[in-house]
Amino acid sequence: MMNMDGKHQGLIEPLKALEGMQELLQALLKKQNVKVINMVDACKAHFLYAISEFVKASPIIITYDEGSTRRLTEDLQFLIGSENIYVYPARDILFYSADVHSMDITSARIRVIEALNEQKKGAFIIPIEALLNPLSPQETWRTYSRTLHVGDVIDLAKLEAYLVEIGYSRVAKVEGMGQFAVRGGIIDIYTPIDNEPYRLELWDDELDSIRAFNVQTQRSIHKIDSLKIVPNQEIIFPLTLLRKAIPSIREEMKLVTKRLREEGHRESAITLEAHVKESIEQIENDISPKGLELYVPYTELATVSLLDYIKPQTILYLDEPLKSEERANRILKEYEESMKDRLQYGHILPKQIELMFTYEDIAEKLAHFPNLLLMNLDREISGVKISKKMSLKVYENNTFYKSLDLLEKDIKEWKRKRQRIIILSGSKTKAQKLGEELEDRGVFTAYSESLQEAPLEGQILIAKGALGKGFFYEEIGLHIVADKDLFGKEKNKKPRKKYQGAKIQSFLELNPGDYVVDELHGIGIFKGVEQIVIEGISRDNLKIEYADNSTLYVNINQMDRIQKYIGAEGKVPKLNKIGSSDWKKSKAKVKKAIQDIAKDLIKLYSTRQHLRGFVYDKDTLWQKEFEEMFPYEETDDQLQAVEEVKTDMESTKIMDRLICGDVGYGKTEVAIRAAFKAVQNNKQVAYLVPTTILAQQHYNRFLERMEGYPVNVGLLSRFRTPKQMKETLEGLNKGLVDIVIGTHRLLSADVKFKDLGLVIIDEEQRFGVTHKEKLKQMRHQVDVMTLTATPIPRTLHMSLIGVRDMSVLEEAPMQRKPIQTYVIEYSEDFIKDAINRELSRGGQVYFLHNQVKNIEEKTERIRELIPHAKIAFAHGQMSERELEKIMLNFIEKEIDILVCTTIIETGLDISNVNTIIINHADKMGLSQLYQLRGRVGRSDKMGYAYLMYEKNKVLKEIAEKRLQAIKQFTELGAGFKIAMRDLEIRGAGNLLGAQQHGHMEAIGYDLYCKMLAQVVSEEQGEVIEEEFETTIEIKIDAYIPSDYIFDEVQKLDIYKKIASIQNDKDYYDIQEEIEDRYGNLPCNVQNLLDIALIKALAHELYIVAVSEIQQEVCFKFKPDAKLNPDKLLEVMQLYPRKLKFVGGKEPSLKWDLTGENRKDLLVYIKNILQELKKLKS
Repeated sequence: MMNMDGKHQGLIEPLKALEGMQELLQALLKKQNVKVINMVDACKAHFLYAISEFVKASPIIITYDEGSTRRLTEDLQFLIGSENIYVYPARDILFYSADVHSMDITSARIRVIEALNEQKKGAFIIPIEALLNPLSPQETWRTYSRTLHVGDVIDLAKLEAYLVEIGYSRVAKVEGMGQFAVRGGIIDIYTPIDNEPYRLELWDDELDSIRAFNVQTQRSIHKIDSLKIVPNQEIIFPLTLLRKAIPSIREEMKLVTKRLREEGHRESAITLEAHVKESIEQIENDISPKGLELYVPYTELATVSLLDYIKPQTILYLDEPLKSEERANRILKEYEESMKDRLQYGHILPKQIELMFTYEDIAEKLAHFPNLLLMNLDREISGVKISKKMSLKVYENNTFYKSLDLLEKDIKEWKRKRQRIIILSGSKTKAQKLGEELEDRGVFTAYSESLQEAPLEGQILIAKGALGKGFFYEEIGLHIVADKDLFGKEKNKKPRKKYQGAKIQSFLELNPGDYVVDELHGIGIFKGVEQIVIEGISRDNLKIEYADNSTLYVNINQMDRIQKYIGAEGKVPKLNKIGSSDWKKSKAKVKKAIQDIAKDLIKLYSTRQHLRGFVYDKDTLWQKEFEEMFPYEETDDQLQAVEEVKTDMESTKIMDRLICGDVGYGKTEVAIRAAFKAVQNNKQVAYLVPTTILAQQHYNRFLERMEGYPVNVGLLSRFRTPKQMKETLEGLNKGLVDIVIGTHRLLSADVKFKDLGLVIIDEEQRFGVTHKEKLKQMRHQVDVMTLTATPIPRTLHMSLIGVRDMSVLEEAPMQRKPIQTYVIEYSEDFIKDAINRELSRGGQVYFLHNQVKNIEEKTERIRELIPHAKIAFAHGQMSERELEKIMLNFIEKEIDILVCTTIIETGLDISNVNTIIINHADKMGLSQLYQLRGRVGRSDKMGYAYLMYEKNKVLKEIAEKRLQAIKQFTELGAGFKIAMRDLEIRGAGNLLGAQQHGHMEAIGYDLYCKMLAQVVSEEQGEVIEEEFETTIEIKIDAYIPSDYIFDEVQKLDIYKKIASIQNDKDYYDIQEEIEDRYGNLPCNVQNLLDIALIKALAHELYIVAVSEIQQEVCFKFKPDAKLNPDKLLEVMQLYPRKLKFVGGKEPSLKWDLTGENRKDLLVYIKNILQELKKLKS
């Protein structure tokens, strides 16, 4: 199948001896249908992997549900490597009706289509329902795919038209799959089959280079020679075909709207008419309409199934085909009922129901391939002629319940019977340790690095590996024991595709109408960039409007003093007047507040530096083993945070560290490792959480992680009986309880520890003043770790280095899949579909309805829609005990659907809830939506978020703008960044105290962070020099032409970067970035860079102005500039009769321009400043 270099051959070689195996392989090689019965789920991946290796062909597996897909995928990841696995996910029925949807499922499907098209080697796993969706035929796919090579001649206009036709969106800046951007002779494109976007650079009409680039920095990474472009949609057809269909679409619309009006559904008729007319208008204007595939039945376009992409005579592995048939028919029935409801209420037209294949269509296609049926029971499959049937004697292993005694007993019995034994363990360390423990009991094992050889009769091999469950082939006496058999649950690092969450970073996306902060003049409104020509010299300026409609033009090279105003979401700041003293007063007031808080922070930090804390030992063998038991791959940020915490604990100082990271980014695991380390040193740990529910969740998590170790975990909360509470309190006092988890009950006077070493505080800002005071006192006595889910911005983190120990987790964990987000018009049909699909896969649902007054009414309506489900509602006005009871029932799966308000926004971690429906999403803040959406997708199941709005009502302007931002939400574009920035402000407030919110709003968030950094430096004794402005007035064009960077937002971003140049390194770095992203620098842009460097050099030399006056360039120094006359003389001697010094109150150097070439003017000025810098005293 693929060259495994003998890897894992020892796992499958014994299967060749199974009775009937050789005949089965012969039948398969003759392309006949075969059936294997008495299969158990545990051995299916192993068995089909063996067959595929024996027949030397990639397995294509048709699965019957999400569970079977996941099981086979995870087992095959170990057997053949995750990079060789292609999973073809099913589409959501709602996919066709959403205004906007995530690209993740589409791109995953396209990757599989292309892998089959390219006949790539690997295991293809296809759920039966995924085959029901139609695709373009393979010839069409190939026709519309193109490979570009360096050196090709490219017609740019035709390339753009081609990309639009195959489903790519043209954008200003490529940030997600399926997008492209054109800037002069540079084309950026992100295809759905690539892990990174690519930049094509043309030289005239020749493709000069192809470079991969980083989405976040937009910088090139490496070069390649060719790039394959595939369609960004599964069905490709020219809009000319659709235009031909317009008359029949119109005709059908008239019939349906007439019927709806006659039946009294006037509103539904109006909705349908509006939808269809909008689509027709888009088609007439060569724009792909929303739900493009819905119009396929009106065209003569041929469509096929994914099966038509598979090479004829390929063996298909059918996992429980009868279950697949049952599943497909159930999905089709749900689809039909859903579509009938939509048809009745005017959401679709009649022909749009004919979109899916039937199971009969799929069965007919399956019959064209040789099938290997994997079945538990021997049942007939109508229409399938079986040439060979093989019956297995294979059984799932019993669980050993962490008992080595039971394992030892069974292994000794197996050895006595001369059976072969392979034990797979999650890591090499664990495997070797298990071997040592068994040898201590007289059971001798061998460690195998790659399982190239099978064990001999009566031999035990132990290897690093991961299967979901172990099994036993009785006929050949082969036992395969998995971690789950030993520990009762899977304990293996799962290599997953890494979905990178966007890192929190500063950004500037200025648009006309945005509020800005000018450090000199205060808050104004940005009106745009205007080019002003003075004495024939062109410069770009920012136009800013202040109070009383007064206007200020800020030269672009002074842009470093301008920031976008960021305050709390939805709050409008007060504009300042130019020349008024209000702004100075605001800044002075904020500075005073910052000084107070900085003094407190520094005093606390300094006090703790001098207090001697407990010095913990270096990591023990147990610690290393315990950390290896973590079932997932840690992120780099997590590992760094753990390292920082351990360094604190092993030092003499008392730890007070903040661990900051988004919900689900792994803060709890960092805390668990620190707690385990403390217990290893005979210290007790208190874990403080804000709610009873969270206490229970963390208690369960700690019990699970500490299993198998002599660590006693206690819980103090209202969910415990008085007897349990008494036992825990006594245990803490006597040192019998090592770790206690609880609410503020832990701070009560009766809670006495024998030897408390570490306190972990979850979301400190949610505790009351009294509790916070008590926690403050603790910080002088024991190590303290605080966890917060509210993001802390990088700027604030950097400002506080040296006064606050912080670890920031910015990287999304590898096992979290992106949440499929749909923005959709409110519809009860859609709600019913979304809820039913989640309940059918054993999950639970949040229905968010943020109106307490009618939440009961809404709950009743949901109950009518989903009568078979258990439904409850929860809101913040309930009593604490009532709310706790409902939430506990929900956690324990006694409730299927929770209708709730935004009380679920923080803290809860329920991995079984993977669908959230947010009603009236247009009324929510972006940051709120971001956090609410993060409530789902907390496991390895796909999470779904449906953001619903009422389309037919007249929206307020602010709601409309927000809705636009929500529609960008799925692309992690500007909407996501705004949400992040709003959350950062909350994070800053939580960190520095709520009263700081007002100060941030008064002067803007970025300026606040800048002032904080300055004040911290001052308070630490650094000498802060008085700020002064350096102006550059040289008569030379310096601006970014619109034909070089046409997008205003990007142009401003580049202006901001240029204005921030401080030294040669910045200069060359930004020059390289601009050339990389936009092509060769025009001389105006080069001038701009030179002026920025001149300004930085001049400022460093205490020069307040570099100005060209008639035939001279004057370098004017600050009155208090430290000038060394001898060294000045040295520079003047380098330019005899050209450079002269003028003393006095305002000393200056003057350079005579007579006879100089103006073309090199900026180079001369740079050179003079570089010489002055060399001689700086």
